[in-house]
Amino acid sequence: MKVVTAVDSFKGSLSSLEAGEAVREGILAVYPDAEVLVRPLADGGEGTAQALTLGMRGKMQSVRVTGPLGDVADASYGILRDGRTAVVEMSAAAGITMVPEEKRNPMHTTTYGVGEILRDAIKKGCREFVVGIGGSATNDGGIGMLQALGYGFLDENGQQVPFGAEGLRRLKSITDDGVLPELSECHFRVACDVTNPLCGKSGCSAVFGPQKGATPEMIRQMDGWLSAYAQMSRNINPAADETYPGTGAAGGLGFAFLTFTNAALESGVRIVLEETHLEEYIRDADVVVTGEGRLDGQTVMGKAPIGVARLAKKYGKPVIAFSGSVTPDAKACNEHGIDAYFPILRSVVTLPEAMDARNAKQNMADTAQQVFRLYRAAGGPI
Repeated sequence: MKVVTAVDSFKGSLSSLEAGEAVREGILAVYPDAEVLVRPLADGGEGTAQALTLGMRGKMQSVRVTGPLGDVADASYGILRDGRTAVVEMSAAAGITMVPEEKRNPMHTTTYGVGEILRDAIKKGCREFVVGIGGSATNDGGIGMLQALGYGFLDENGQQVPFGAEGLRRLKSITDDGVLPELSECHFRVACDVTNPLCGKSGCSAVFGPQKGATPEMIRQMDGWLSAYAQMSRNINPAADETYPGTGAAGGLGFAFLTFTNAALESGVRIVLEETHLEEYIRDADVVVTGEGRLDGQTVMGKAPIGVARLAKKYGKPVIAFSGSVTPDAKACNEHGIDAYFPILRSVVTLPEAMDARNAKQNMADTAQQVFRLYRAAGGPI
């Protein structure tokens, strides 16, 4: 029997590969001769770089960068085995979890460190990039990242503007004469699952600004500055379009990528499924196993397990999902390709106990074992 597992991480507990290995352990307890292939899974958010890099036998890299508050931070990203593809999470350098709640202020938080990660990867020979842009602490329109890549965002005195949305307020001109020459050779697949435009009532300032520390007055000001920035950007790229879906992602980082680099905004799940070539593994599998930390009604809204299920159903494969918990509306998953799902908790425990990696791994293995015992008893292939 051949089983392919592609399980998203159980945040704060098991990585994608750890979850898959636990499933494998449970299956082999029932089918000792089974071929169980553990594949990485992520949706472009937190954990994507590690899942893709380690799952595809690449190497994680460490680099010292400018953090969201302008201080020094240590960030990591991955380089795949081809030596040309880098997997980057913007949250490694400009994530909201890097900023204490009392210090959150998008007027000052910057994406400069994201550009430093990209620059490091470019200098190491990478030309293809997978970039996850979820979880930002910033609303600077991506100008910090672009400054690190050599773009000039200048004030009335011809000096680089300061970090954060404050820089947008002082912005008078944009130059590209200092851009890294290699940037023109690079292509960016940007994992972006939001459709917000750059400006307006559904723009990044209004929708995401409050969680980043913005007051109503800041939101009004930043929205105006971003609009002016978009107009100015047409001097560099006449096709700049601040209304394009996703340009408001990560405080305007989506706009920066689309306007100033060779980039495409894509579904994070689709990028991961394509980069890992999961379809090739599923094609001749007997069973496909997927899952995530919590299965609920939101899972069907383009999350990773549903992406796996859709691929499996393309070839008529049965799909089983495991999760840390499920909600009543998770039943929608059954209508979107997941044939049956199972929570792995074995008894009433506290949340810290449930999320303990050792407990979660054992619970996953035990649940998988019992599910596949039933599968065998029901006449599943040997």
